[in-house]
Amino acid sequence: MSASPSSSSQSGSSQSGAASQSVLDKHHFLLRRLHSLTGIVPIGLFLIAHLVTNSSIVWGKFGLRAEGEGYSLVEGGVAYFWKEVKWINEQIPHLLLIEIVLWLSIAFHSIFGIIYARSGRSNTASYGFGGNFRYWLQRMSGYIGVLYIFYHVATLRWGWTFLVPGGTKWSHQQSVSTMVAALQGSTTGWTVWGVVVSIFYFVGVTALVFHFANGLWTAAITWGLTVSRTAQQRWGYACAALGVGLMGMAWASLIGFKTLSFDQAAAVEKKLLSTPAASAPAQAPERLAETVPSQNTP
Repeated sequence: MSASPSSSSQSGSSQSGAASQSVLDKHHFLLRRLHSLTGIVPIGLFLIAHLVTNSSIVWGKFGLRAEGEGYSLVEGGVAYFWKEVKWINEQIPHLLLIEIVLWLSIAFHSIFGIIYARSGRSNTASYGFGGNFRYWLQRMSGYIGVLYIFYHVATLRWGWTFLVPGGTKWSHQQSVSTMVAALQGSTTGWTVWGVVVSIFYFVGVTALVFHFANGLWTAAITWGLTVSRTAQQRWGYACAALGVGLMGMAWASLIGFKTLSFDQAAAVEKKLLSTPAASAPAQAPERLAETVPSQNTP
């Protein structure tokens, strides 16, 4: 007896699904550890470095040391952050290669993270606390984190100004003032859409920090480094402390940019660009007026 077309189709799809599932099962040990590893190196290390740089908008004056004389606390933060971003974009060797490696790691971690999240099961309905609740938060923070990373990079790195309130285009030559305009919605102050974007930034960066800190704790279990309950508790305290520190830097960064005046940031940038060391390799001071961020009508 010959099989009906519908049964043949179902059989083919089930065989395909079984085949893909068997590939994941066959390499489960390796894929799980690669997924865990990419979350730490390079993604986690980049997150730490990124938050340290961004939070310098608050503490940067102290990092300038003697160069900080004559700057207020706010102006010193602008100057330090500007110098760091300029150095990253103009002097770090093989920046494109670093970005490619980072993006491949994010893609791998995200894709397999979604696969594992959709195939996993939690018991939050019956046991809404402890490990089960963290498992649920880990999945949700991962989904939010992927959306946030895409928006953050698309608007600030790829220049998708249609997603930015006011159409401000971020520039590493005016890294502080254009970031302020992007978060606040304009160069003249807050707008409704600027508030929406800032809230999304707050939720997104909070999700990423939690996802990394909690993932660091589970990574030790995955790699067999914390076998006993006592070891897991001690490592949990260390991860929680790291998470609190990173969360503090993340929130300080957002508060620093959200409370900063665009005009004050632009004035410090103009002063920095007017120095020969800053303007010679990239941009003459007299062209600063040409690079004031555009404000497209929504």
